[in-house]
Amino acid sequence: MESYKNSNFKKETLSEYVTKFSFPRLAGSEGEKKAVKLTIDTFKEIGFNDSQIIRRDFEFSDFYSTTLIILLMSLNLIFNLILVLFAYIQPLLSLIFTIFMVVVVLLIIKGLKHPEKPGFWGEYFGETLSATNIFTKIPAKLLPEKVAGNIIISAHLDSKSQTYKTFWRIVFYKVWIFGGISLGFFYGLFLFMIFANMPFDYRITISGVWTTIILVSMTNIFLMFLSTHNKSPGALDNASGMAIVFELSTHFLNHPLDNFNLWFCQFSAEELGTMGSRIFVNDHENVFEKGRVFTINNDMVSCFCHKKNRIEYFKSYGAIIRKLNAPLLSKYLEIAAREEKLQIKGFHLSTGAHTDTVPFHLRGWDAIDITTKAAARYTHTIHDTPDKVDPQILKETCQIINKALNLIDQDYEKLCNNNELNCDV
Repeated sequence: MESYKNSNFKKETLSEYVTKFSFPRLAGSEGEKKAVKLTIDTFKEIGFNDSQIIRRDFEFSDFYSTTLIILLMSLNLIFNLILVLFAYIQPLLSLIFTIFMVVVVLLIIKGLKHPEKPGFWGEYFGETLSATNIFTKIPAKLLPEKVAGNIIISAHLDSKSQTYKTFWRIVFYKVWIFGGISLGFFYGLFLFMIFANMPFDYRITISGVWTTIILVSMTNIFLMFLSTHNKSPGALDNASGMAIVFELSTHFLNHPLDNFNLWFCQFSAEELGTMGSRIFVNDHENVFEKGRVFTINNDMVSCFCHKKNRIEYFKSYGAIIRKLNAPLLSKYLEIAAREEKLQIKGFHLSTGAHTDTVPFHLRGWDAIDITTKAAARYTHTIHDTPDKVDPQILKETCQIINKALNLIDQDYEKLCNNNELNCDV
């Protein structure tokens, strides 16, 4: 555990990183290009040479992060209105129309599995933008690179502002999702009573349908006017995460793990569809072995002016059934926090989160987001400034991640023997 004992994370350095990268830097803008150059320069200052710093330029369409949302909300609003109309005129027509809309939505969802590939919609109905990922790699000390496991420590270097702050956007999405579930329940009950020819007080189902229709339609309208701007300094979201990645890379440059390659990634275009991390995963899909790859993504860490200024992580997700995010990685983060006498709190997200861990989850790889929920009150606004970031929380995050990685590395053989890691190479 020598690498752990020698750790010396500095609040002053973390604060300097946050200040350095707190300026508008929407993917595809001049601000993002400036951030890319600063990222390369910062890795060099840390001690990485040119051959160790990898620059990955890519192009993507903004259709999936801007126009598509407006299109979906418009379709959903039209669907709600037609659904009510048909329910009064001819219930059977409303059922047929519902089935048709479900098929359309499923086809759209299928097309969204790989939005980094523009396709027809992205090419002809979106603007093509350029962005850049910057990352570096520290090979394992004992195992050969091709045999060693892989651990990705990531953040995103771009920022954005929106019509509504993140907090309200989450509220709108939750109302939309749970309102839609309730609408489906009341509408299903309405159809069942009609086609089963059962005596029932229709006022209950009609009131339920109308209430949920109004709620869903209102959120539809709000989300239709959710536009993207380039005004946020992006201190919490996500200079805070970038600072953690830089500080951890400084430490591990001189103290590599024995059994895992370490990747320190500053992804771009996270705010426009997690495009940077999708490109990274596509590029390295044949390099990373499922069951032996971990990702710790740092996004919106700390919130200095809030009572819940603390380290948190996405522990589970699901609107109805709770699904755990990376149980093994979660376990080691919590063990690390206890041994460091620090606190980390896992929480549940009913709707999931569209962060840079998404493409890792799609491959079935263990990935966790470290974040602070309270930061959502300021992110994606002009008020996301360096004074909202707490360097002490960033330092404690570095301590917990460092400890957790060393514990996993130390337990590598035990995890292999217990089949908790896929070590059959």
